[in-house]
Order: sequence, then structure tokens, then C-alpha cells
Amino acid sequence: MKKIWMKGPKWIRIGVCIILAIGFIHILHAITLDRIIQYKEITFYSETWPIELDGYRIVFVSDTHEISYRRLSRVVDNINAWQPDILLLGGDIMALQDGRGGTQHYRQTLGLLARVDAVDGIFGVTGNHDVTRWLFDFMEELEMTPLLNEGLHIHPGFFLAGVDDYWAGRPCFETATYGASEGDFVLAISHNPDAVMSGDTSNVDLVLSGHTHGGQITFFGLWAPYFTFDNFTTHGQRFLSGWSYGDDGTPVFVSNGVGEYLPRIFARPQVIFLTMRSE
Repeated sequence: MKKIWMKGPKWIRIGVCIILAIGFIHILHAITLDRIIQYKEITFYSETWPIELDGYRIVFVSDTHEISYRRLSRVVDNINAWQPDILLLGGDIMALQDGRGGTQHYRQTLGLLARVDAVDGIFGVTGNHDVTRWLFDFMEELEMTPLLNEGLHIHPGFFLAGVDDYWAGRPCFETATYGASEGDFVLAISHNPDAVMSGDTSNVDLVLSGHTHGGQITFFGLWAPYFTFDNFTTHGQRFLSGWSYGDDGTPVFVSNGVGEYLPRIFARPQVIFLTMRSE
């Protein structure tokens, strides 16, 4: 084998070396950085955002899935250290590794998240892996607010809406934002970002989503094969991770989610720290 390798064309040897190096980089990334939760801080500027709420702090947590109790406890501690004004949950609040089965995983996961000291409370939507009735029952028991195609004013000028899951339910932005007043900044939570391509989001200023896991297994975080060869999203790489836009031009931020669900390759788990600014 050594003799054949040495006598092969130079471009083949170089190509094989490059492929092996790329594979090594991806494996190394998967067992190192992709195991470390990223607390991604972003700032959103809007003329519509109330100047009285300039600097308002929003934490967005999505797709907890099979995260461990210890790992989620550290997440809660780090969120509290940031001193958020509000915590938003983006759906797929699935089983903790320490306690699966029945409704117990919702009780454990939400019980930990309820320890977040958010001034204006905790609000959330359902995801395609959630049993909505179980999720919402425990949210209400823990004094969290579930949003199912509905919304409310958090402060004058700031309206929060949440829509049903795109796969498992019937999301409707129009119904969810019905109570918003003209001139309000409207923030909507939609587990699946695909919903913004079929629903009317013309009166929404910002959408927060999860679901895509950052592509889960990607090529340098730029291309997710799963999105190309499966119907996980019907819009290609559009909602891979980070900033995008809906069909109406509405800004959408897609979180990678924080949970441990299959190997991650160049798709680090994330908790989003969002600071709102008035232009």
C-alpha cells in the first residue's frame, strides 16, 4: 500500500491529505468546541423599540432536548448572572438524561428553568417534539406563561406573541398579534422558522426561532447535508443558524438550541442573550 501511495499522482495524494485533514478538523471540533455551550450575545436596534426600555435584556432558550440536569443547572446559573429582564422558551423542551419517561422530563426541565430570575417572567411556545398539553400544564403550574397563537403586552410599546408549531400545529401570526397596538414593537416566538415563510408577519418586528439545531452536522458551519437531503426545513440552508429574513422581510434569528441531541459538528449549542436598543 505504501508503494502504491508513493507512486500515485501528486494531485491525488494532496487531495487525500486535504480530505483527511478536513475530516480530522470536524471530528476534533465535534469532541471539543461543539460540546461547549455558547452564550451568544447579540444586539437588536429598532426605531420601534420603546426608548424607555433601551437596554432591555432577553434570554432565548430553545431545544433543550436530552440535556443533563447538571448541564442545565449551569445554564440557569449563567443566565441569572446576566440578570435578564425576560426568559423566552422556544419549544422542544424534551427529556433530561437523568429522568425520562411520561411527564417527568417536563417537570424536571421546567423546574430548573423556573429558577431563572427574570424580572418580567418566563414565556414559551411548543415545539414539534413536545406534547403541548403536558408542556403547558407544567408551565402554568410553575407560573410560566405559555403562548399558543396569542400574545400580550409586556410593557407599553412592547408586545410579545407566540405561535403554534409549524409541523405539529397551526401557527397563526395574525391571531397571535391581534392585541398589539399600532406602533408597538412586536416580538414573536416561533419554534420552526419555516412558519415565517407561509404566515403573515408584516406587523412583526422580530421573530425568534430554534428547531434547526444549527444544521446539527455541518461542513464548517456553512452547509448542512441534512437540510439538502431531508424535509427538516423546506427552505434549504436559509434558516441554518443566526440571522435570516421571512417572506415579508421580517428579521428572524435562529438559535442552534442548547440540547444534547445527536452529535453536533460545527453547530455549537447556544443560549441567546439579546439586548434591545432604540435607534
